[in-house]
Amino acid sequence: MTTISRPAGTVPDADALAELAAGLAGVVSTRPADLDTHGRDENHLDSIPPRAVVFAETRDDVVTTMRWAGRHNAALIPFGAGTSAEGHVVPLGGEVSLDVSRMNRLVALCPEDFRAVVQPGLTRNGLDTRAREFGLTFPVDPGADASLGGMAATNASGTTTIRYGGMRANTLALEVVLASGEVLRLGRPVRKSSSGYDLRDLFIGSAGTLGVITELTVALHPVPEEIAVLRAFFPDVAAAVAGAFAAVGTGLAIARLELLDEITAGLLAQDVPGLVPDAPALFVELHSSTAAGLATELDIARQVLLEAGASTVGTAIAQAERAAIWEARHRLFWSIRRAFPGRRYVITDTAVPLSAIVEHAQVISELRADLGLDVVTTGHVGDGNIHTVIAVAEGQDAPAALFSDELVRHALRVGGTCTGEHGIGLSKRQYLAAEHGDAALWMARIKGLLDPANVLNPGKVVGPDLLSDALAAR
Repeated sequence: MTTISRPAGTVPDADALAELAAGLAGVVSTRPADLDTHGRDENHLDSIPPRAVVFAETRDDVVTTMRWAGRHNAALIPFGAGTSAEGHVVPLGGEVSLDVSRMNRLVALCPEDFRAVVQPGLTRNGLDTRAREFGLTFPVDPGADASLGGMAATNASGTTTIRYGGMRANTLALEVVLASGEVLRLGRPVRKSSSGYDLRDLFIGSAGTLGVITELTVALHPVPEEIAVLRAFFPDVAAAVAGAFAAVGTGLAIARLELLDEITAGLLAQDVPGLVPDAPALFVELHSSTAAGLATELDIARQVLLEAGASTVGTAIAQAERAAIWEARHRLFWSIRRAFPGRRYVITDTAVPLSAIVEHAQVISELRADLGLDVVTTGHVGDGNIHTVIAVAEGQDAPAALFSDELVRHALRVGGTCTGEHGIGLSKRQYLAAEHGDAALWMARIKGLLDPANVLNPGKVVGPDLLSDALAAR
């Protein structure tokens, strides 16, 4: 199993930080409030404060900080909005947080090319609001109003992936700063290219371990004219998953396809009128260019879901009702915390081939019963991505760890992945070698090539220990 130790390198002293601040347009902060907010992410709520926070305001600030880190052998953690879920931005001890949230300009909006150029600190809602003035939208929706640089760094996706894809599918070009301070422009602002190695995709999903993103060119899409959400309720989770599989098989233009187990439905029923407590459900969002087309597609989807075993299928067309559904879905984690107060929460995100979804759901149900755990199951089931949240009571740490491990290993056995969208971060490094085999060796080698001093987000995703893990797995 992978062990994580404190990052290599020195902890910068006050003189070193003063030297850094002298060369920046931005500021270097050691205020306790700033350190506290940069010592956690969305799910790691106990803060481990960094040594300092650099609030970069320009690309030159990032370059200056990278070169300073190299001179002082100081570790850096790139930071956007802090909405990651697997400890990507959580310090291990002594690092400096490099916050790019002030680099939040919309550099260019090109509606005729269906694209925008943005700085990394601009959030997805900030971009979407501006794009909608031109009848366009940025559709990647991980739930939180995350920064676009952070979304690219973690290859974020979410509820709309089934139709629009995640960040990798919607990022056309990047500007990144390497650990050496060199600036690279990767990709081209076009929809397709066969020119050279695709280094752009190497940095998407690298979680700030290879470089810092300072500019992105992203794809925009037309705002759909007609939208509706079907809410289908099933006797059990297996039937709901089978219904999802049947819906995908229709070939309809499904934009969202979300699974809720009976616990999730019960939690959301408090916020969404018309939900049936204690009944597993599917939320199916359809987009169409005409009202007549949408009506036809709704009829087809409704019939397929009923034939798959749905007891009832309701329809939400009004914008306010649809917004309430997705807002409640995005607030699920906090609903879980209210329902199970005082617990520790373990989140497992796996993805499997569509043909294995039903089996994967059955494994979740069996593990939950055998181990006596409170487990909430949901997910973007249309693309095979299942999420579970374990509300861990006192004395249940070992069963919770076993649940998470067994679920990941089942996903790998059926050809899936240990994480569909949350990323590796701190908690899933131990599965890289098992999932990727000798390719894990090359991940570690690429990290060593681009960041030989291991100053960029050390201890996350890959590192020297991954080499030994991969060799042992041979």
